[in-house]
Amino acid sequence: MDKNKFIRWFSEIGIKDVPLVGGKNASLGEMYRNLTSKGVNVPDGFAVTAYAYNYLLEKAKIKDDIKRILSGLDTSDVKDLADRGKKAREVILNADFPKELQEEIVKAYKKLCGKYGKDTDVAVRSSATAEDLPDASFAGQQETFLDIRGGKALLTACKKCFASLFTNRAISYRVDKKFSHFKVALSIGVEKMVRSDLACSGVMFSIDTETGFKDVVLINASYGLGENIVQGAVNPDEYYIFKPTLKQGHNPILSKTIGTKKIKMIYHKGKKTTINISTTEKERNSFVLNDGEVLQLAKWACLIEEHYKKPMDMEWAKDGKSGKLFIVQARPETVQSQRDKTILEEYKINEKGKVLAAGKAVGDRIGQGMANVIESVHQIGKFGKGQVLVTDMTDPDWEPIMKIASAIVTNRGGRTAHAAIISRELGLPCIVGTTNATKKIKSGEKITVSCAEGEEGFVYSGLVPFKIMKTDLKKIPRPKTKIMMNVGNPEQAFEFSFIPNDGVGLAREEFIINEYIKIHPKALINYNKIRDKKIKQKIDELTYGYKNKTQFFVDKLAQGVATIAAAFYPKPVILRFSDFKSNEYANLIGGKEFEPKEDNPMIGWRGASRYYSENYRDAFALECKAIKKVRKEMGLANLIVMVPFCRTVEEGKRVLAEMKKNGLERGKNGLGVYVMCEIPSNVILADDFSEIFDGFSIGTNDLTQLTLGLDRDSELVSHIYDERNMAVKKLVGLVISKAKKNNRKIGICGEAASIPEFARFLVHCGIDSVSVAPDATIKTTLTVLNEEKRLKK
Repeated sequence: MDKNKFIRWFSEIGIKDVPLVGGKNASLGEMYRNLTSKGVNVPDGFAVTAYAYNYLLEKAKIKDDIKRILSGLDTSDVKDLADRGKKAREVILNADFPKELQEEIVKAYKKLCGKYGKDTDVAVRSSATAEDLPDASFAGQQETFLDIRGGKALLTACKKCFASLFTNRAISYRVDKKFSHFKVALSIGVEKMVRSDLACSGVMFSIDTETGFKDVVLINASYGLGENIVQGAVNPDEYYIFKPTLKQGHNPILSKTIGTKKIKMIYHKGKKTTINISTTEKERNSFVLNDGEVLQLAKWACLIEEHYKKPMDMEWAKDGKSGKLFIVQARPETVQSQRDKTILEEYKINEKGKVLAAGKAVGDRIGQGMANVIESVHQIGKFGKGQVLVTDMTDPDWEPIMKIASAIVTNRGGRTAHAAIISRELGLPCIVGTTNATKKIKSGEKITVSCAEGEEGFVYSGLVPFKIMKTDLKKIPRPKTKIMMNVGNPEQAFEFSFIPNDGVGLAREEFIINEYIKIHPKALINYNKIRDKKIKQKIDELTYGYKNKTQFFVDKLAQGVATIAAAFYPKPVILRFSDFKSNEYANLIGGKEFEPKEDNPMIGWRGASRYYSENYRDAFALECKAIKKVRKEMGLANLIVMVPFCRTVEEGKRVLAEMKKNGLERGKNGLGVYVMCEIPSNVILADDFSEIFDGFSIGTNDLTQLTLGLDRDSELVSHIYDERNMAVKKLVGLVISKAKKNNRKIGICGEAASIPEFARFLVHCGIDSVSVAPDATIKTTLTVLNEEKRLKK
């Protein structure tokens, strides 16, 4: 290829042409040439080459001027950086644009107009030649100009693009990464605009940006042009899709979270080509994308990742005129894909202080320092090293101070906002979308920013004590006994999946119902009969957009369960049906009307006895529908179900019949059904229970309570409660031997398994698996390995 050309069409360039057209343009060309034939929509366009940029510097004789301006620069001096950056940009803006270069650009633009129409609108994007290398993301360092029409406007935008190679943030970034200012050249992408101002746009990753979990696509979406999401000006919708079963033809949308999306960027006729306007209440409370569009984008993400053979960071847009989706940019993901997952690093907060603000956690670390509330980029000179940056939102102009912060907190933005992306790259704890951090936190006060407690991040008053634990996972062999995990919170499932494990021994529905649904299932079924206006209003708020209120329960439960099943796929995930007690069910919204008052709910109407009861079977049907959706529609057939608190064999048969009626038949499509072993009758009649169930999971909490005849919630008898009591151990040993005799799986999911003495006892009895809390997994693995080794001697 002739390197001395001003213009290259996307159809002429590919990923090997980064030195000629920069990373962004090379990637657009690569996709246009190779993926449009596979159904991925990529708008056409052309690149103004890096040769053209160097030609401009040479012809205008301005290279030495820029060198002189930047000589001796200290990027930590924010004011000096700003002064010199402005001067460097002015040199380019004031330079004479060679006539031959102008003519070539206009000629190419007219050719593009021939394809799309007179005065077609284009996006003018910078593409640096060292951009998007696996270990250095230059994304966002230079400028983008949208809705450019006509040759004259295009030339002006190109000049501004060239000048943006010397924005303050770009200069600072190159110095930090030890790139020479003149070994990085700038190419410009001129791409047909997608009219997302009339529809929506967003970003997409083929890897989870928080944990590095590689089997999901993460999509963020908001209305209007995409700059707001990239800059973090909006809290977008968020969608997770599971790649392995998507490729098998299933529809595995694991979760859908609605964002506030308070503004949208649209075209504007005037000095400013774009403006932000408020969204309507309906737009704010509706999902930007329908399920078909979510799945379409996710399939494209898989195709793009497969083509590049690495996790990718993509930008997409929907054209409001044609209704079509397009990919407008793709580059390698440069943070999680580079992370060493063999060293497990866990941050643990020792005590919790007063919560000043909360939002979405980025990463899983903890940071501390003196808060510095910066309202405007013009005040960044006041920021000091090691302080916590608290602001409304950030953009690339803030990067010189972000890299010296100990943590970052913003009012606005989602997980793919600028603040979130840069924080991940820098390894900083960051909390986005707090809405009110700048009001609740005062400059000068000492604070702790914790992202180590799940999806929600907290800003605590004061310097709260915490610890960091590191484990080299490569050095831990797998024991013969399966080591599984108890996982209740879907938000932590991806992160937990990196701890060496053999699946999930206990996934609880209760957490999902409590946190994501919050409404009693009978209140949803009988919605039209509810007379209490306050309760009805709460239900309406939570189920906004759902005409069928029961579908809300099914969808939310399915999404929570599916996220856990996907995190550990294809390993087994054992899900326990809901095991609330009547007083706990009553605490759900609308629950009091449908629950009895029991003197001792602990041994009352709970578990199996509810599922076939006339008073609850229609609610149990919703649970069955959710599980059927996870297994059949999403393709997560690694999901096993478990029946809790099943007092008699007859009760077990009635539950199985109820499940079958609702599309869940034991053995059909590989469905395994286990029973909790937590009542002495389960041990005594284990041979009979083995005939109708595929396995047992010992719940030592209830088994201890019912063996010793005490209420585990009563402080008066708590001193007697001990899983290591010989009566309990004899029952445990007996049920393990009976399960083995009947060729049934037997595991344990009670807390006793994490007690070293009890774990050794279980190994001695020949248990198949032990399931413990994630933070006890490594310790229990080592205990089991040592006991297995001892028994071999």
